[in-house]
Amino acid sequence: MEFMFLRQTLFIYDNPVSDTFPTVGIIGAGQLARMSIAPAEALGINLLILAQDSNDSAAQIANHIVGDYRDLETVLSFAKKCDVVTFEHELVPLSIIKSLEVAGIVVRPSSQAFIYSQDKAHMRERLANFPAPKSYVATSAAGVSGYPLIAKAISGGYDGRGVWKVDSEDELSEIMTQLGRVLIEELVDFDYEIAVMVGRSPHGQATTWAPTQTIQKDGICTMTISPAPALSAELSEKAQKLALDIAQEIGVVGVMAVELFVKGSQLFVNELAMRPHNSGHWTIEGSQTSQFEQHLRAVLDLPLGDPSMTAPLAVMGNILGQDNSDMYRPYLHLMARNPRLKFHHYKKEARKGRKIGHVNLLGDDIVELTQEVQHALDYMSGEVDE
Repeated sequence: MEFMFLRQTLFIYDNPVSDTFPTVGIIGAGQLARMSIAPAEALGINLLILAQDSNDSAAQIANHIVGDYRDLETVLSFAKKCDVVTFEHELVPLSIIKSLEVAGIVVRPSSQAFIYSQDKAHMRERLANFPAPKSYVATSAAGVSGYPLIAKAISGGYDGRGVWKVDSEDELSEIMTQLGRVLIEELVDFDYEIAVMVGRSPHGQATTWAPTQTIQKDGICTMTISPAPALSAELSEKAQKLALDIAQEIGVVGVMAVELFVKGSQLFVNELAMRPHNSGHWTIEGSQTSQFEQHLRAVLDLPLGDPSMTAPLAVMGNILGQDNSDMYRPYLHLMARNPRLKFHHYKKEARKGRKIGHVNLLGDDIVELTQEVQHALDYMSGEVDE
């Protein structure tokens, strides 16, 4: 069955039927690739996904090839079927991305930009002139001072993984034993966190969406509110300019998330993600152009879309896997209670704490929106039953 599907996939892209629409290859078949399918279909753009498994979220509903993104031969063979290659995660080895570029494959974002989402030490070095927590790379706990502080894995961390608040040298030594070296950052006593999504094309056209407040629990984003309610108009403009300046500085092509700490009137750059991002999921209903459509436009060097909001406020809640595995039956209650709720399910195995979907709600009353979204999350998880 898998061999026949693979032949069918190849037949589609080898078919000599006149088709002037390009093929975009996405390495990775998670929910970000899945949510790119609808805007690609609307634009007539062909998508080809490199999946680890045919049961991956995007592979369930899109043309795909099963293969290992860490194997150069596999990735090169995949890339040659595409007009442009992009990513839905940061795990692809940089050596493979550079090899694709040497082979003449159009890769966006390029290896020169992509490294700053993979290597936090390189990111801090490149953005030395941008406001950020004080940081340095340590290979030993000896000589490190200023506790409490933040220790980060230089690569591979996401969703709170690979980030530790460290109170003592003994704690840091234990982390060092596992990693060998870490990025040490000062602990910023911030007021709240925001993210600014940027879209940028190869010829430098760039747009931003409204800054989004991200609400975290145990290092995982549980809810976002757009625009960030506590952010003044002046600070919002400053955050957007900062994100645009970073995008230009590193030459990113595609959509990028700039995560920021806000402390009073100060902004501190926390992380970068060179792809559509959880903090931009609200844009599917909440923006004239979603982050997924914008990413496709950007990597294909099409004129970028309008990022303005379709409502005064947009709230997004992440549905996390819990003991309740039935994610369909809750629709009966929730859709009847509030027909304006918009559900997005990723069809992933519902492991505890794993993001398996999200819900969006638009309006003008922040209290109502956050309460309704939180109720939906609690009901789907089984924490409440009415």
